[in-house]
Parts: sequence; C-alpha cells; structure tokens
Amino acid sequence: MNVLGTFSLKDKAALLTGGAGLYGRQIVAALAEAGADTYIASRDVKALEAVADDHRKKGRLVTALKLDQGEEASILALRDEILKRAGRIDVLVNNAVLRPMKEGYRDTADAFAESMRVNATGLFLVTRAIGDVMAQQGNGSIVNVGSIQGMVGPDPTIYRGTDMSGWYPDYFFHKGGMVNFTRFVASYYGAKGVRCNCISPGGFFAGQPESFVRQYSERTFLGRMAGESDLKGIVVLLASDASAYITGANIPVDGGYTAK
Repeated sequence: MNVLGTFSLKDKAALLTGGAGLYGRQIVAALAEAGADTYIASRDVKALEAVADDHRKKGRLVTALKLDQGEEASILALRDEILKRAGRIDVLVNNAVLRPMKEGYRDTADAFAESMRVNATGLFLVTRAIGDVMAQQGNGSIVNVGSIQGMVGPDPTIYRGTDMSGWYPDYFFHKGGMVNFTRFVASYYGAKGVRCNCISPGGFFAGQPESFVRQYSERTFLGRMAGESDLKGIVVLLASDASAYITGANIPVDGGYTAK
C-alpha cells in the first residue's frame, strides 16, 4: 500500500468519548474526515447530535450515542450498541473528562473523589471494555488524550495578571496517571495486536485573557497556543496503520512547551 493509504481510517469503526468540547470537536472531525465510521459518546447526547448532524450533512459517518463514563453498565451498553451497529471497534479515543473541582486545591474530598470516579476508574473501565473487544479481533488502536499537565507541574507565572490558576490537583493526578496507564495497557494487549498511545496537548486558545495568552505563548517554541486543527494529524496517525509499530508512547503536542 502507498504510504498515504496507511493513514486512511476507511472501513474502521472508531469510538470517541466526548466530542462536543474544545478537543473533541477537532478529534471527531479528524476521525470522520479520515473515513472512519465514527461514534461519539457522552452524557450530553443533544450537544453531540448537533456535531454529528453537521458531519452527516458533509457525507461523513458520525453517530451520537449515550455514555455515562462513571457507570460501568453505561460503558458496556455503549460497547454492545456499537458492536450491533458496526460489528467491530477498531479505534478508541479516550477524550472525555469531568472537571468537578471548581474550587481547586481547597475543594472538598468529595469533589476529588468524583473526579477520580469518572476520570480514573471510568477511563479504566472504558479501556478494558473496548480493549477486550480489540484483543478478540486481533487488532486495534487506543489513543488516550492526556495533557502537558500530566508531564510537568503548574507554572504560576503564566497566570500573572489574570484570575486564572493551575491549582487543580485532580487534573494533574489523573493526567499524570494516564501516561503510565498507557504503558500498562500497551503491555497488556500488545501480544493481541492492540496498540495504546497517549497524546499530551498543550493549552488550547479559547478566548483567554490577553496577558495569559502572551505569557503562555512565550513558554513555547512556536510562540502560540494550540488551535482548532493542531490535534487532528496526530490522532489520525496513532489511530491508523501508519503508526503500526508505535505503542506505549506519550507524545506531547504542545508547541515545545514541555521541551523548553
């Protein structure tokens, strides 16, 4: 096959958790544009359906389904529904995230526990449910969407002059754990032909205060925050056969933030 053909996701079924957020919208576009039969799932099916409908009008295969990542029964029901519709699951992108710690470091133990229930336990349950399907098939690719906050500590200087902060311990905890969980999953399923990799995006421009954007951008080699298409290429690479010999890796997609 020509090398460009290895990037195609045609005839592959892909599940993306989330899909209506900042990262999710460009990831679903990447999967659908690459030809995948794409399923997007979260609790807010109405928001997902709007995204899916927009893609279907462009001739792409996108379906919105219900998922409560904090409930194993919901995860298993989603798995079964996709298998009923597509007959297989070739790609899983773990993108959904819950942010219950609104008060940051001084928030309650219950808020931290809720974050772990969905973002750690839930991630494990989704990965196991879909990973087992892939193992039975003899192939598949799992892509975990992490964060540079799982690689480095918060830098208070980028928040100077704003009301923003980086003091959210649950996010650092589960995004850091995701990196090594990726290695665990890559090892566990590797003999069955299933790959697992992690991407760690940097900050996404979403109308933050000018001082934050400037200070953050100065921390990067490329001098800017991430935009609306910066995750698309890496997701297609890792989901596709173009990365057939890449597994257990964590790839920063951060304009050089963590290398500086």
